[in-house]
Amino acid sequence: MLELKNVSKQFNHRQILNKMNLTVNDGDAIAIVGPSGAGKTTLLRCISGLEKIDSGEITMDGEPFDPYTNRDNDRVIGVVFQDFQLFPNLSVMENITLAPTLVLKQSAAEANQAARQLLDQLALSGKEDIYPYQLSGGQKQRVALARALAMNPKILCYDEPTSALDPDLRHEVEKIILKLKKAGMTQLVVTHDLEFAEHIADKIKHVEAL
Repeated sequence: MLELKNVSKQFNHRQILNKMNLTVNDGDAIAIVGPSGAGKTTLLRCISGLEKIDSGEITMDGEPFDPYTNRDNDRVIGVVFQDFQLFPNLSVMENITLAPTLVLKQSAAEANQAARQLLDQLALSGKEDIYPYQLSGGQKQRVALARALAMNPKILCYDEPTSALDPDLRHEVEKIILKLKKAGMTQLVVTHDLEFAEHIADKIKHVEAL
């Protein structure tokens, strides 16, 4: 279980998060919704360790947890970024297997086998050797998801996963999140799409601009 207690964050003296509280139970899919500028992505970045909180407390399974300094953070919290952040000079397979071989110390054979299984699950078989520029937006998103899942994280976070997707791809993302939820994956989804949130989430956290 992940808990945020009275978490606050400022940028340039502007309060973005003010004493935010959030509880994420194991296996939950939580949607964080709100208007632009409400701090949804900032909250996600604090949870994933990309930003340091100014005050408050984060706990994991009842123990103090600092995502910003935790050395094994990729194994705890995975992130699928809105802009995917794939390495353009690496193939699909290399993008997925880089962190498992470097961080988890998996052998190349082990990492490749796991990556092929993920690609098969995400309907990307046959794309192993191509590069990000050759992929559609929906395919890039699924590769980014496979890369995050390859680290076996406890919690998977998404930043606006349906942004700029057509209705068919939006439905595909919805199916993937629901499939992972059925498998017991804990998920946090930042979205502006309330209808999408209602379809995939056990709980919806509304945040408002300060």
